[in-house]
Amino acid sequence: MTSHKSTQTMKPATAAKKLGVYLEATPAEFQAGPISRDDLAAMQADAPAWLVELRANGPHPRPVVAAKLGVSIAGLSRGGIEEALTTAQIEELLADQPDWLQAERASLVAVRKDEQRIKEQQAARREQSNRRERHAKPILHRGQD
Repeated sequence: MTSHKSTQTMKPATAAKKLGVYLEATPAEFQAGPISRDDLAAMQADAPAWLVELRANGPHPRPVVAAKLGVSIAGLSRGGIEEALTTAQIEELLADQPDWLQAERASLVAVRKDEQRIKEQQAARREQSNRRERHAKPILHRGQD
């Protein structure tokens, strides 16, 4: 008896997210139907021209825009950026450094520092707890001496 391996597919939106591109900017045939995992792997290994162009020049999806600007996705919204941006638009924002961008970048740096501080505190507490457990005297129950 032979077993048939079914091809796993994903929605175009999922594939676009995995590729880091803005779905609405992809070709119609990409948006038309499901994308197999094999097709996705092939695009990642040897990107077609349209994918290379989108990755280089955009428009870019919000997570990519946020990363390139050094802000959070929520920071984009607070700054009034609701749509995908091209690489040129991102470079222009970085060159101009509007007040909202400066504030959001500083805010993200502060949040990351605070997250790191908390992580270090938790690690120190775990280490201290582990030391106490190693040095604790065993509890003897009745009948054990």
